[in-house]
Amino acid sequence: MKEYTILVILASLLAIYFDRKAETNLLKNKLFLVFLAIIFILKLIVNGFLTAHIVRYNPDFYLGIRIFTIPLEDFFFGFSMIMCACIIWEKLKGKS
Repeated sequence: MKEYTILVILASLLAIYFDRKAETNLLKNKLFLVFLAIIFILKLIVNGFLTAHIVRYNPDFYLGIRIFTIPLEDFFFGFSMIMCACIIWEKLKGKS
């Protein structure tokens, strides 16, 4: 079973749900999309090095699709993590 794939898809869907529920609308914000693109470029550099030399993934747990050396699922994980952090940031910023 592809547990990593299932978990990152669920995490991404939850992040999108929380964005809508919190009414932060980050996915409609062009600045956030530019920020996300920058994060993904940096991910290619850092995670690319890690997955090429240090981190090994068991192929039983992910799809096996890689962008350079990075499993596709890592991009979904990064998306959901950044998205949730930005949602929290936006909500806390509004309270100060």
